[in-house]
Amino acid sequence: MSFPWAKHYEPSHPFMKWVDSRLPLPRLVYNSLGAGYPVPKNINYWWNFGVLSGFALVVQIITGIVLAMHYGANTQVAFDSVEHIMRDVNGGWMMRYLHANGASFFFIVVYIHIFRGLYYGSYKPPREVVWMLGLVVFLLMMATAFMGYVLPWGQMSFWGATVITNLFSAIPIVGDTIVSWLLGGFAVDNAALNRFFSLHYLLPFVIAGVVILKIWSLHIPGSSNPTGIEVKGPEDTIPFHPYFTAKDGFGLCVYLLLFAIVAFFLPNALGHADNYIPANPLSTPSHIVPEWYFWPFYAILRAFTVDFLFIPAKLWGVMAMFSAILLLFFLPWLDSSPVRSATYRPRMKMLFWILIVDVLILGWVGGAPAEEPYVRISQLASAYYFLHFLVLIPWVSKTERPLPLPNSITEAVLAKKGGAGAAVSQPTGAVAGQNPAE
Repeated sequence: MSFPWAKHYEPSHPFMKWVDSRLPLPRLVYNSLGAGYPVPKNINYWWNFGVLSGFALVVQIITGIVLAMHYGANTQVAFDSVEHIMRDVNGGWMMRYLHANGASFFFIVVYIHIFRGLYYGSYKPPREVVWMLGLVVFLLMMATAFMGYVLPWGQMSFWGATVITNLFSAIPIVGDTIVSWLLGGFAVDNAALNRFFSLHYLLPFVIAGVVILKIWSLHIPGSSNPTGIEVKGPEDTIPFHPYFTAKDGFGLCVYLLLFAIVAFFLPNALGHADNYIPANPLSTPSHIVPEWYFWPFYAILRAFTVDFLFIPAKLWGVMAMFSAILLLFFLPWLDSSPVRSATYRPRMKMLFWILIVDVLILGWVGGAPAEEPYVRISQLASAYYFLHFLVLIPWVSKTERPLPLPNSITEAVLAKKGGAGAAVSQPTGAVAGQNPAE
């Protein structure tokens, strides 16, 4: 967003002037991440997770490149090459643990980032494209993580790939063809492992490209904030640097501390023991599960157990699993309330916390065996998930009477600190530059 009061990059050194006139990279960094980018002064620590997700991506790319130097993408040597990395490569054990646990931490910060956006209405106009690009990143992450889980070629790797890829066979007419095309054959074998390794190596760079687009699109409307009110003047903003670079730096230190504790002291806590057994197509594990960050969607997939309207239960499960993510793309239009932040929307705040509980339940049953009572719980939790987005949010957005909003970000900050000038508020449901709620 172009703020008239924003500082502009003016190089003073002759060399920097020469560089800026031919390659304005310093200007780009200054205007995107430095003092040339004003941000709302009330942004809190929940906004740290965007930077943390970018850092997690960099960790995954660096460690992944190192691991690829020693990995053998062949079914005859894949499992042994991973053991070779762990035992014989200098620092190989650390690279593998950082990469494996880095994926889990990447998903943790992205999940928190998504739910922060849901709570504070970051998906609402004019930031719909920012929200949708974030969801594209999430889908690419899921694809990358799934293919990476196959590479160690352990029991859970092999059977997880077999189960997930066979889901596409539920698609009428072309399902079997799609499975054969994905695997390069009729079963998960050497061709599939090679394809998954190539794509797993490539997709993080695609994710990085989409992240750059996301940052670019974010700088058009500017960052959102906890009140959901747009910036009105220079008194509502402060420069990104040094204020928020310091804030993000503190958040990064906390992240690295937790990451180090897990990677060095609990490296296998988030994995599955069966993946330390070489893949055996003749021995099926008693309980096949994906990585923990897929469990909510796996629970939705398994919630359909009966054919309905001449459509097989398997196909219903596949459609529901993908729809659980795709419907988030339509959230800016499902939620028609002009008030963004759930802080001023009591009913939406209540629905948000119910959704949190529902997703946690889905995660719990997704990692549990496919038996009662877990199947029934997953059916109820899946039903509520779709009810939340398709029925409750549109209904609440039209019927809810929001709390009074402050006139400006500065007013909200002063009110929080008990300062003067915090007494005046807009009519209920009004947002700067928008019509009042019905």
